[in-house]
Amino acid sequence: MESGPAIFAGAAFTLFGGALLLWTTVRSLHREPVAHGVAPRTAVALTSLSGTAFLALGLWCFGRL
Repeated sequence: MESGPAIFAGAAFTLFGGALLLWTTVRSLHREPVAHGVAPRTAVALTSLSGTAFLALGLWCFGRL
């Protein structure tokens, strides 16, 4: 019964983290701003860190099954 919420949370975190990393990579390769009003290197670093953290959290949720 507890695996349902873990699967949903793992899927949500993993999809969001992967999409954030993909979006950051595409924006960086096209030399477009990742976040408005923030230095480009800082924005790329913070969004990459956040995307990796969400991806790891999703994988951790799947590992708890």
